[in-house]
Amino acid sequence: MLTYPGVIDLPRATLDFLTGLLVDDHDRRRTWRKLPPERQALLVLAHLRHGDTYERLAAGFEVSVGTVHNYLREAVELLVTRGRSLLAAVWTFAWTRSNFLILDGTVVRTNRVRALNRLYYSGKHKYHGINLQGLTDPHGRLLWISDGLPGSTHDLTAARAHHILDTVDRAELYLYADKGYVGGEGTRLLVPHKKPPKRDLTDQHKNDNRAHAATRSPGERGFAVLKNWHIFDRYRGCPRRVGNIAQAVLVLTENQH
Repeated sequence: MLTYPGVIDLPRATLDFLTGLLVDDHDRRRTWRKLPPERQALLVLAHLRHGDTYERLAAGFEVSVGTVHNYLREAVELLVTRGRSLLAAVWTFAWTRSNFLILDGTVVRTNRVRALNRLYYSGKHKYHGINLQGLTDPHGRLLWISDGLPGSTHDLTAARAHHILDTVDRAELYLYADKGYVGGEGTRLLVPHKKPPKRDLTDQHKNDNRAHAATRSPGERGFAVLKNWHIFDRYRGCPRRVGNIAQAVLVLTENQH
């Protein structure tokens, strides 16, 4: 088998942050690992950033596939505990000078799950996946990301399931969202005007929609940054883990400096 040196396009601070979490956790639990914490952290980042498979990581780090699985699960669970809940993210933001958030959804592509074929199939995107909801600030910085729901879940249904609309409304913040959230509850939910049946939008409504799109556009950068992590190109593990992995990556992204 051939091996070669590789590069992970992340700052040293990201590796140091994850290494510190692993060191503290190992010391607290008084556990031992075959790889030192820094090497374990490097293995985890190679998987999340580049999407390297368990088999490639096992060969490269000279451990078993089972050990790779355990190392990854341990690190992801540690990172998730460092993330903010929806309530904490919204109320922390409510203390800033801005008065609105941007809501958007995405579907992370996964392998087909035969037993759950229809449930995980997204008719909108035409592939199997997991629906994730995210909140960004007016500058496009991702503040919170949800647990995963099956890809067939409509964005508005997902937002209701995660109590996003109610939480933002109680914080007295406005919420910009696309047409997928039309019909949502709350007086502070701002969505584009939909074209009436057999009629065109008025000029005023067209201008309103253009202004709405311009305000909402930075929110698309939130998921774009997340998808720079190639684990999300096509997730091949258990679909139920996609939400946790996305939350872990968000924590790493916030600690790159």
